[in-house]
Amino acid sequence: MENQSIEHQFEHVFSDAERHALYKAIYSRRDVRGQFKPDPIPDEILARLLQAAHHAPSVGFMQPWNFLLIRSREVRQQVHQLFLEANREAEAMFETAEKRHTYSSLKLEGILESPLNLVITCDRERAGPVVIGRTHYMAMDIYSSVCAVQNLWLAARSEGVGVGWVSIFDRSKLKQLLNLPAQVTPVAYLCLGYVEHFFSEPELKSAGWRERLPLEELVYVDHWENSHPKEEQGLLTELARPAY
Repeated sequence: MENQSIEHQFEHVFSDAERHALYKAIYSRRDVRGQFKPDPIPDEILARLLQAAHHAPSVGFMQPWNFLLIRSREVRQQVHQLFLEANREAEAMFETAEKRHTYSSLKLEGILESPLNLVITCDRERAGPVVIGRTHYMAMDIYSSVCAVQNLWLAARSEGVGVGWVSIFDRSKLKQLLNLPAQVTPVAYLCLGYVEHFFSEPELKSAGWRERLPLEELVYVDHWENSHPKEEQGLLTELARPAY
């Protein structure tokens, strides 16, 4: 009986190889901007990525997402113009000349370089006005679509496909350009394609824009900023160790 109990305890645990692959995808995922190759993504691989996104969790199982493939060079050029306009506005928002100069040097999109652009949207009316789990927090459907983005991103990394999320747009102009219905909002504009390489660190970290925050300083217990109770010292020690 004891052996059966142990087997039951671990029957849902991944093997070491499976677990390693999952964490490898998480820790080596990168926001890809400038190293796309022109090779198209085969249909069977693109289908797997979209299936992974479609199996994301969603509030009330409303599955609010749609997946808009942007293949047209003309449409991508129009989107790129929207990015350039918003990017100029964004640069002017930073307070110092040094920050503005650093910002202007960053590569923040691969709209024209990547072989495929993909827009993941959220249909805010898909499951009707009352949705399980969204009754008191209407943004939960948006968060559901973000989960679809993350599923696709990790699946893409496992396939050697790079993904870059472009968020520097006037959302209303992007929505108008893509002819989105009134109840549909664009959640993520993604650039997809095979890449020359994946960076070992996030590009903004390598550029000196920001450092990764220490995780042990971000975890609290029971109440805000109650971060170092004696009974959690073991966890805090483990949080400070390299993850992968």
